[in-house]
Amino acid sequence: MTRFFWVDEDNAVAEKYGGEAHGAHRWKLPAVRCHTCGATWGNVGHEYPCIDLSQLPARREFEKARPEPFAEFARLRELVRPLVPPGAELPPATRFGPLVGTASGKLAAFAWIIEVLLVHRDALERLQAEGVRGLLGCRTELRYRQKSPPELMELQIEPLGRLHPDCIPPDVPPPCATCGRHGFRRPEEPILDAASLPMDRDLFRVGNFATMVIGTERFREVVLRLELDGLTFRELPTR
Repeated sequence: MTRFFWVDEDNAVAEKYGGEAHGAHRWKLPAVRCHTCGATWGNVGHEYPCIDLSQLPARREFEKARPEPFAEFARLRELVRPLVPPGAELPPATRFGPLVGTASGKLAAFAWIIEVLLVHRDALERLQAEGVRGLLGCRTELRYRQKSPPELMELQIEPLGRLHPDCIPPDVPPPCATCGRHGFRRPEEPILDAASLPMDRDLFRVGNFATMVIGTERFREVVLRLELDGLTFRELPTR
């Protein structure tokens, strides 16, 4: 039976290296002002850095962050849907394209910009050579001031699995029928919905709480064996 682990940042390692990276993706869907539930919101953790919107005639409409009525958000979402993986949910504030920004100093093998997971190219290639499945590295546009900077890739980690309903408080309202917002805090004791978990990859996000990155036992074992630093692992139960 496959074991699953919540993958998070190793803050002690990040502080030891002292490097920093800051950036934002080039394009994004707008946040939404929903006429049904009354919320103005955008999601975090839905990023597709390998998706290039530069050939879209309406690409400039994806360059500025702002809230829009649901009808306008839905129109823009349909423009990008043919470019993304089949079945992608594309909630408000989904981001696309390379990470643009700055980086400095030395970074661990894995480094984070909030929920975005970066990896050195050589570390990614070692993981792929060891048979870790489904790792898609996307180029970044992070500017380094120092000479001979490392090549940092962003991992495109799709939201696929889900938290089990048993760990979501029963008084939380169901998702909005119009915009899909399901407003709940991350459970202190997360449980993964076993039936929802992908079996074809070793790293993914939780679909209904996409800031959570999940790795399989295979991913954890290879990372530890190769001594790739920057990550912590907490095993989660499934149901």
